[in-house]
Amino acid sequence: MKLARLILAAGLATFCMWAADVTGKWTAEMQGQGGNTRTVTMNLKAEGSKLTGTVNGGRGGDAEITDGKIDGNDLSFSVVREFNGNKMSSTYKGKLDGEVIHFNMKMEGGPMGNMPDRQFDAKKAS
Repeated sequence: MKLARLILAAGLATFCMWAADVTGKWTAEMQGQGGNTRTVTMNLKAEGSKLTGTVNGGRGGDAEITDGKIDGNDLSFSVVREFNGNKMSSTYKGKLDGEVIHFNMKMEGGPMGNMPDRQFDAKKAS
């Protein structure tokens, strides 16, 4: 019985080490309208396979993350913002690589319609 518990504990510890450690503050430089660069700040919190937090990078202030998921080093979430009566949705898919998350973001809706996907890297803030 002790051996079975030991094996189970070791397996659980190994599984936890494989899960992405994305909890914390992350920053990224993204190209915005007119080619201007803007800083995006993400405050992420991982709880098992669930991801919550906020994204800030626009005039609207912090936006809550919805549908946040973590699977190994892969993560995904959505952010919905409303500006001047227009609803805009951004879907983020990322891969953790040490102290960097490589993101692909797809935006839909809003006054500019569907935009091409954007790729950017977020770095863990110290």
